Amino acid sequence: MKKIFTITLIFLSIFLINCTNDKTAESGAATDAVTPSSGQEAVQDDESAKDVVKVAVGSKDHTTLVAALKQAELVTALSNAGPFTVFAPTNAAFDKLPPGTVDELMKDDKKADLQNILQYHVSVAVYKAENMKDGQVIGQANGDNITLSVRDGKVMVNGTANIVASVQASNGIIHIIDAVLLPPAKN
Repeated sequence: MKKIFTITLIFLSIFLINCTNDKTAESGAATDAVTPSSGQEAVQDDESAKDVVKVAVGSKDHTTLVAALKQAELVTALSNAGPFTVFAPTNAAFDKLPPGTVDELMKDDKKADLQNILQYHVSVAVYKAENMKDGQVIGQANGDNITLSVRDGKVMVNGTANIVASVQASNGIIHIIDAVLLPPAKN
């Protein structure tokens, strides 16, 4: 009887040790799988609505904007909950700038200037085009204001950029514009 008890005890010990090791390995793997390498933008989710950054990344007409957001280190900020209104210039809008302007702004020593320009395209609120009013002034993330004009249902920003389309995102709205907005010069 004592022999059977000892053998049973040994088998139980081996079984428990193996179960403990399996759980440790499983929990370690699970921890590694959910530990993000960066901010909210690193979350993989193909089912939910896309945030403003993921919408821009998915647009072939906004590759210059996406590259600028990365260079300015604003991807994480715009991937957060918001709400945001982003006035998103197309590649063609960036092409309207004087030659060399985009290349110059993409240099590391111009990061602050690039951030200022990009933040001038972002409001920390949701402004739908159908609710915009002629003469409306909206505060931007860089601390400056934009002014809207509405004529025959068409919205123009600062008298230079037309809203050509709007796209809803999970953390706000994107208004696609046909010109780059330049913040007012500081005195």
